Formats: sequence, C-alpha cells, structure tokens
Amino acid sequence: MRTRVTDMFGIEFPIFAFSHCRDVVAAVSRAGGMGVLGALYFTPEELEIELKWIDDHVDGRPYGVDVVMPASYAGADLDVDTPAELVARLQGMIPQGHRAFVEDLLARHGVPPLDGADSGKVLLGWTDATARPQVEVALRHPIALLANALGPPPADVVEQAHAKGVQVAALASTPRHAIKQVEVGVDVVVAQGTEAGGHTGEISTMVLIPQVVDAVDVPVLAAGGIGSGRQMAAGMALGAEGVWTGSIWLAVEEADTSETVRRRIIAATSRDTVRSRSWTGKPARLLKNEWTDAWESAESPGTLPMPLQFMLISDALRRISRSDVTELATFPAGQIIGAMNQVKPARQVVFEMVEEYIEAMERLGRMTGDG
Repeated sequence: MRTRVTDMFGIEFPIFAFSHCRDVVAAVSRAGGMGVLGALYFTPEELEIELKWIDDHVDGRPYGVDVVMPASYAGADLDVDTPAELVARLQGMIPQGHRAFVEDLLARHGVPPLDGADSGKVLLGWTDATARPQVEVALRHPIALLANALGPPPADVVEQAHAKGVQVAALASTPRHAIKQVEVGVDVVVAQGTEAGGHTGEISTMVLIPQVVDAVDVPVLAAGGIGSGRQMAAGMALGAEGVWTGSIWLAVEEADTSETVRRRIIAATSRDTVRSRSWTGKPARLLKNEWTDAWESAESPGTLPMPLQFMLISDALRRISRSDVTELATFPAGQIIGAMNQVKPARQVVFEMVEEYIEAMERLGRMTGDG
C-alpha cells in the first residue's frame, strides 16, 4: 500500500492506532502501521518513562504522540505562574452544588471513598499550560508525529515540531476546522466522524471525509467508527489516504484495559454509546450507562466547561474504577465496539484489516471489470 502518508512516515500500512497503552503503540508500529500514544493522562515525568520504553521496544519503527491543546477552555485567561496555581484557581471555580451532586450519585450506588493519599490527577493535559510540558518531553524523543486532539495546535508548537523534523496532525470534525488547522501549518488532517469514541462532532464519517478532502490540500486520514478493512477501503474511496483508529485497540491482548471493561466492550452493541459532556465538559462519545444517564436527568446541575468538569469528577472516576460498581463505569468508546467481539493480538488486527482491505478492493475491481 502506498499513499502520501506511507511515504511521509515510511510505514507499510496507512493505519494509525491511537492508544493510551504503550504496548499497543509499539505492537502496531512493529506490525507496519503507526502507533500513537495518548499523552493526556501522564505527567511529564511519566510520559518520559513511557516514551523511553517505546523507543526501546518499537524496533526503530516510527510512532507518534497525541496531546490535547484545546483552543478554548475555562481559565485560559487566568494570569498564573505555575500549573499548581492554575489548578488551585480552577478548583475555586467549581460550584459546591456540582460537588454535592457527584457525591450523592456515588453514595446512592454505594461507591466507597478513596484513601486520603489516593486522590487522582485532577487537571491532566486539558490546558495549554499542562500540555506544553508534554510536548517538550515528546520532542526530546525520536517521534515521527505530534497530533493535537482538540482543534488546531498553537502555531509555535507546530514550528517547534517542524524544527525537529516532526510532522503535525490535528483532528477535525468539520471542514472549517480542517481549514483552520492547515492555516497554522498542520501536515495531516484527521477527519473524525461522530461515530468516534472520545471528543467528536456531529457529522457522520461518510459525509465528513469527502468534505474535508475537498477543503484542504494536505493528506487526510479517515476516522470515526473505523475498525475493519472494508471501512478502510470506504475511507480511501472517499479520498482519505489512511485511517485513524482508536476504540478497536481497547480490547486487544496488549491493551491495559481491565477485564471488567473488556467484557463490557465485547458485550456492547453500537447503540450502547452516547455523546455526552459528562466526562470533560465537551461532547465526547462514551459508553452509555447510569453515569451518563444521571448527567442528563432532571436532578443534574448540568456539566461544567473544560477542564472544570473533569476536575470535578476525576476522583469520582477513580473511586468507581476501584469499586465493584460497574453500572457507573464509563469510558470513551466509539460505535465500532458493536463489531468487537473477540480479543486478538494487535498485530493480528492490523493484518486482518489489510487483508480485508485488499479483498474489498479486489471485489470492487471485479465489479468494474478490472479484476
């Protein structure tokens, strides 16, 4: 397979695999695609450890790092000197009524409290101030791609990446977003349809991809509900030059997904996800359950803007994950989970996608008399 992105990155297959698990990232890159590590949940020190491990286990193959640098968020205009000061100021912006709602929800489901020293990370890389240190760490490693998950990255970050010989990608949910990204120097646009897990827009993948392809002159990756070779062929037929995948890696053997969550993913249908602001304050597709339902109920105080919503619920999510209360355990997941019914090695998933892609293209060739 050869497209502009395979030539750009020196990869065999234009399959990009987003994952927060370093083992998945390395496995996909070794299989001929490109693993992309989600940096959001790591401190700069933790990210350094993760990337050093990938460097040592990727066999010299290219890989990428994905950060979250939203164009707008609550507290962006605060005059602070350190991330710690930013956290303190943002904590003061969370209404007590929202805190009470979360505590009541957990109490009604019998979720026990955390030990005092076991509180989670409340801010993560949801802001410019907390994402920039992650970028600095990433650019100290031999990464091939730096991706921004929410809107166009800052122009100076693009310049820093290019100065290191690193290509830059950004996710877009509308043609207008894609144009803005190209204007700041992005090299690859990921056109992500609403079927995707995590932050996503409202336009379906089938409609969005050709619109973005027509709007920009850089390579476009198709994303949103893609997890098979037939879907990959469809994306390429619409003008994309590769695919960006995420949810399909949640259930592979290498993933650090808990067995409880893995079983829920395999049992879920494509109707078991919902776009909700209950995770970060921005619309994100999550596994639908009593947590997402509660935030849509009449008793809900409504969600807070990013990053306040995640700061509000971060310890609650940690408490839920350490309890047996599975009805509140939600996580980002795309509609492709309805087709995920088996645990496989990541390498096998890559090869099966490629084989099915070839079969789909051969079938289309026979339809036109070319095969």
